[in-house]
Amino acid sequence: MPYAVLRSPQTSRFVGRGDELGALREALATAPSVAFVEGEAGIGKTRLIHEALREAAGRPGAPRRRVLAGSCLPLREPFPYGPVVDLLRGLGEDLPSRLNPVCGALRAYMPELAAVLPPAPDPPADHRATQHRLFRAVRALLEALGHTVVVVEDVHWADDGTRDLLRFLVDAPPPGLSLVLSYRREDLPAGGLPLGRAHRCPPGTTEIRVPLHPLDPAAVSALAAAMTGDRPPTEELAAELHRTTAGIPFVLEETVRVLSAGARGGQRLDWDGLAHMRVPALLLEATADRMAQLPTAAADAVRAAAVVRVPAEEDLIADVMAAFGPQPRTGERAPAAGAALREALQAGMLHEEDGGRYGFRHTLAQQAVYSTLPGPDRHLLHRQALTALARRDPQPLVRLAYHARLCGDWSAWYRYCEQAVDAAHAMGDTALVVELLEELLCDDRLPTRERGRLAARLSTEAAVGLAHRRATGLLRRVLRDAGLPEGLRGEIRLNLGLLLNNQAGRYQEGRADTATAVAELRERPALAARGMAALAMPSWGDEPLHVHQRWIERAEELVAARTDGALRIAVRGNHLSLRLSTGSPTAWEQAEALLGQCRTVAERREVARACGNIADAATCLGHYEAARRYRLEGRRLAAECGAPYLESIVEGTALRLAWYTGHWDGLAERARNALGLVGGVSGIAADAHLVLGLLASARGEWEEAEARLRDAGPADPANAPATILAAASAGLARLRLACGDAEAGCAEALRAVARIRKKGIWTWAADLTPMAVAALVRRARHAEAAALTVEFGERLAGRDAPLAAAAHRACQGILATAQGHPQDAVDAFTEARAAYAALPQPYSAARTGEAAARNLLAAGEGSGSGALAQAAAEFEALGAIRDAARCRRALRQSGRVVPSRRGRRGYGGALSPREAEVARLVALGRTNREIAEVLFLSPRTVEQHVARVLRKLNVASRAQVATTRPACEEPPEGAARGGEGGGAAHR
Repeated sequence: MPYAVLRSPQTSRFVGRGDELGALREALATAPSVAFVEGEAGIGKTRLIHEALREAAGRPGAPRRRVLAGSCLPLREPFPYGPVVDLLRGLGEDLPSRLNPVCGALRAYMPELAAVLPPAPDPPADHRATQHRLFRAVRALLEALGHTVVVVEDVHWADDGTRDLLRFLVDAPPPGLSLVLSYRREDLPAGGLPLGRAHRCPPGTTEIRVPLHPLDPAAVSALAAAMTGDRPPTEELAAELHRTTAGIPFVLEETVRVLSAGARGGQRLDWDGLAHMRVPALLLEATADRMAQLPTAAADAVRAAAVVRVPAEEDLIADVMAAFGPQPRTGERAPAAGAALREALQAGMLHEEDGGRYGFRHTLAQQAVYSTLPGPDRHLLHRQALTALARRDPQPLVRLAYHARLCGDWSAWYRYCEQAVDAAHAMGDTALVVELLEELLCDDRLPTRERGRLAARLSTEAAVGLAHRRATGLLRRVLRDAGLPEGLRGEIRLNLGLLLNNQAGRYQEGRADTATAVAELRERPALAARGMAALAMPSWGDEPLHVHQRWIERAEELVAARTDGALRIAVRGNHLSLRLSTGSPTAWEQAEALLGQCRTVAERREVARACGNIADAATCLGHYEAARRYRLEGRRLAAECGAPYLESIVEGTALRLAWYTGHWDGLAERARNALGLVGGVSGIAADAHLVLGLLASARGEWEEAEARLRDAGPADPANAPATILAAASAGLARLRLACGDAEAGCAEALRAVARIRKKGIWTWAADLTPMAVAALVRRARHAEAAALTVEFGERLAGRDAPLAAAAHRACQGILATAQGHPQDAVDAFTEARAAYAALPQPYSAARTGEAAARNLLAAGEGSGSGALAQAAAEFEALGAIRDAARCRRALRQSGRVVPSRRGRRGYGGALSPREAEVARLVALGRTNREIAEVLFLSPRTVEQHVARVLRKLNVASRAQVATTRPACEEPPEGAARGGEGGGAAHR
């Protein structure tokens, strides 16, 4: 297919994007490749892609490449994959003659190509299998096409299905595919990831991200000169243009075009009025001026296109245009529509897209035209669009609802919105369901009973989605209506409580609402049982264990005689989670039995929820293999049921699993991606903050570590997940000790111990108790440390909690060290090390190994040096560079020769590993003394390393190191020093 498929109108010479153009051009030349082009509205993403494709096609010896281009629309319909299907539909006779049989799965989506596609395979029973087959079919078709460039623009408007399909292609691109995706980050759904979730390209695939920023004054001057016959403006005029247009190419181009239209041939532009124009007003005036120069029919076509909002076929634009004149007979096109569109295209007000659709070059242009329409005209045109779209089969329900609302047809708006909600729900598009229901509930004209019905549905859908801020406010407002029936009020309040607890992290408010809802649901025992089961979840709030146990007993009593399978699974799943949290050794068999109870969608959703909770409990207990298994099963079931929240919570658990089991490579990036994806969903955000805080602490980044760990829970303990709160408090206490503030570290640890003691679930204290014992020892409060160790052991008696058992043995080692019994300490730490290694938890194993080695050295045992060297190697393998440096310093102090791992030869002009560590800390703004403390070196040694870093990077100052070698390029490093894993480890 020729390059002309993009049909972008040429405007002016391409300026100011040399680096971005080169990067994109090189990516297109090295298939398979994936390029993400990011920028705000009007910044020039389409033009950059156009230029890169043109240059790539013109390179000598470059293979002929087929270009398929499509774009996502701002009004999502509950029908996925549309943008990709549309661009493939244009292949027509260009399809290869022999295709993989799986391509037959595309017949249902592209019936016009049925004659050249393989026969359709038998439909699988499972929705996920159907989706996977479709994805394979698209990939197989693209692979058969050979060298192909696929461009999908405006991915920020993509439906969930399209994002899943694009992520599938990104994860495993065909060998000849170059995929180019453009998007506006500010318009991405909650989470801020263009493909919805994090992705990872396979080895051998080129991946680039091309962010586009506003033009600088020099580029503004060059672009203005190119548009005015290479007559550059003065420096002052260029600066004023830059200020007025903010350097946004589209706004600049539109402004210069209008100004050029007023200049007589050959004369320079008149810039006198430029300084008095504000950017929004200037764009509106430019649009109005250009519209005034159009013939009446062409202007009507542009106005009709502005009301339609998305690129539309000529017939639809003609139907809407009819509002300006006599109505055509059904099935006939307004006589002047074709000519009017042609004139609008020639004037550059509209442009043609693939598939014979017409729209604006940019959303800003559409908004500018739309804003010039008087209210009565807007209502009339939306009514016309509503009538025209209502005749389509299938009806575009979201667009119909949009036009019905804007033309004032409220009954039609309610009807189409509800139909769109049903369609979106059937497709598993929870986000769209919630969005539409929120729009309906914003209408104050709804009667009480209807508002209550819609609010109940919104509360149910929002409870399994990710968005919560707007929904919680709307539901709270509905609950203020005194006319709401009690049972309906209880249902809405119950789901609001779940939303506040799960997504919002407002535990105190959520538990209060849930408890109130249980009382209001006295006539609806099934829902009341769900509320009781929710109140039994121990990580919500600070109530003691016996309170949670009483709630679950009441819930079990209510469902004992009921046949609702999903309800029984919901209650039983929470009961199992509660028992597992306490280390019940008999709960695992029942958890296994739960996995087989997935007959209906509702039951699968409840099993998915239970799997997520069980995976979280298993992680806290140290049953990491079980945690992985239940996490994967929960994610699979949640995806099948279309429950984004349930999918996300298991990913939060995965972050902690990766930290504990030593899989730190890329973990910081995963955690940051998770934070962006969930948009502040409480429990998942707490997981991500905890892991980021622990990693920052490991790198000696104290300010970052403290902020992240506090955000994980200690900043607001009453509204933090109790399990994460305990681990984060332990991390903060360790941080305080590492920074030399033993008093603050001890106070932090003891506050957390008091919360555990009140809750009564000591299996959650595996990270915390060794830290608290070490802090007490550091403060010479040995008797309290011994009492806490005994209490910890007693509370764990009979519990299946291997992580806590290892931690208890480490506590005994810390006490023995403090009491001057090195051999007892060696025995305790050695057993703790073996227990940690068996989980596996390699970082804790290395720390207890280091503690055992230090006690061996204290006892005069020569084997201590070898054990300490082994611990250093283990830290190094993990990436715990700081801990490894601490061990090497101890080896030097013991008189043992430490073999150099760095070497002085072979690096040449490249940074050695030690220099790379120093460069990372310099880039973070650390002083030489701070770097020395982190790496256990002398300030003089650090000074020498810094000098070599500056020389090798060819920079003159420390500030330039950050831009030459960004800190974010470094892999995750080791953990902070402290005595929690071994009391003999000192700062």
